[in-house]
Amino acid sequence: MKIAIVGTGYVGLVTGTCFAEMGTEVYCVDVDKQKIDNLQQGIIPIYEPGLEELVNRNYQSGRLKFVTELKACVREVEIVFIAVGTPPGEDGSADLKYVLDVAREIGQTMQGYLLVVTKSTVPPGTAQKVKKTIREALEKRSLNLAFDIASNPEFLKEGAAIKDFMSPDRVVVGVESEEAKKRMTRLYRPFLLNNFRVIFMDIPSAEMTKYAANAMLATRISFMNDMANLCEKLGADVQMVRKGIGSDSRIGSHFLYPGCGYGGSCFPKDIKALIQTARQQGYTMRLLQAVEEVNEDQKKVLFRKLKKYFNAQLQGKCIALWGLSFKPETDDMREAPSLVLIEKLLAAGCRIRVYDPVAMDEARKRYNNRIYYAKDIYDAVADTQALILVTEWKEFRMPSWPAVKKLMNIPLVLDGRNIYDATELKENGFIYYRIGG
Repeated sequence: MKIAIVGTGYVGLVTGTCFAEMGTEVYCVDVDKQKIDNLQQGIIPIYEPGLEELVNRNYQSGRLKFVTELKACVREVEIVFIAVGTPPGEDGSADLKYVLDVAREIGQTMQGYLLVVTKSTVPPGTAQKVKKTIREALEKRSLNLAFDIASNPEFLKEGAAIKDFMSPDRVVVGVESEEAKKRMTRLYRPFLLNNFRVIFMDIPSAEMTKYAANAMLATRISFMNDMANLCEKLGADVQMVRKGIGSDSRIGSHFLYPGCGYGGSCFPKDIKALIQTARQQGYTMRLLQAVEEVNEDQKKVLFRKLKKYFNAQLQGKCIALWGLSFKPETDDMREAPSLVLIEKLLAAGCRIRVYDPVAMDEARKRYNNRIYYAKDIYDAVADTQALILVTEWKEFRMPSWPAVKKLMNIPLVLDGRNIYDATELKENGFIYYRIGG
């Protein structure tokens, strides 16, 4: 089977590479010639564990190809996936410009029946706009070619995308014809052999499922952060509360970890888009508005703790940050809590030393020489008045606390992910604060 994936960003590249790994012949299409040239040379534009090896192996095997124009492969493929970005507009709604640009190009280049599948995260109703755009482009060519549309939202977690794709909890596919269902069933047959669930439904429901899933997970995070803030005021231990409620089978423990807020390319964007989608329908998503409000405020909690400790006298203080990416195992800093913290520290006149295992280059693009980029965790804490843990990378879990204390001017640790043991830190002579305590 031959397919095309338009867009070689995070979703497109992972999707195309994993399909190729399962034996499908895949064309990855992107208008960015430099990106395509780099991919052909084995240079990967994103950090994702295991992805570079898979890309190079499948490219060398000939199953994975990189091209700059859809017309180079449109006659050969049975399915075209649209996996381009849907950045938020000024009002928070998903900008469908790139999705519809691809739909228009499909209509301008297709020569026979195609199944067109939206992989990008798009609001309900987008598939019909894609269909309309393709139809209009065909009419301009005086053609009446048959095609179908489908929705196949992604549920990939950055840092675990390969595993998520190869061993999915479920695959959601929205279709409106038997032919579309037949082709998607063939494509996912290798997964069906391993008893993974492929759930077929109507297209609007498939589009909505992605938003609903991210909204639920974001809600759990903001709920736990709200609880953590109240626990701190009441003297309760939020970690005990989390264990207590997480042991309830109706609730479970996933996404109930208090922290300094969620970030990334999905949750913030999708929450805003869903709120705006509802607004366009005359409905108010009151719960999600609160989820977003709690999260934005939570990104400021570490700065508030630091400011309180120093009685608002932060000018000239040297602060270390461990972690810059919004989560471990990715270099993605979009909407990361570290961005809010760094800006507030700079505005307060602080000097900042940072270290992250993979996001340092991304940070340099954003901050240039405004902050110091440490070579390791110990270089980061040298001559500092505070250490702030922002991202829970594994290498941050068990540092040599005596070595850290020796390097710091003031042994103050603010734990933004609650990964450290308070007793251990205090026994090593540290002043320790965490979320919800």
